[in-house]
Amino acid sequence: MNKLTLAKIAAALTLVAGLAACAPEVGSEAWCKKMEDKPKGDWTSNEAADYAKHCVFK
Repeated sequence: MNKLTLAKIAAALTLVAGLAACAPEVGSEAWCKKMEDKPKGDWTSNEAADYAKHCVFK
């Protein structure tokens, strides 16, 4: 691999890590609030199940 390819890979990993850090942890108070503000029709089945597990049936 050349240096340019390694630099692109490093930049992509940094971007992904940065984006992941912005989302609140599933089940946290901030995540529950974010889900309450999100239209129910836009929830995935996993989000609905996580909401029920972490925010309703604590």
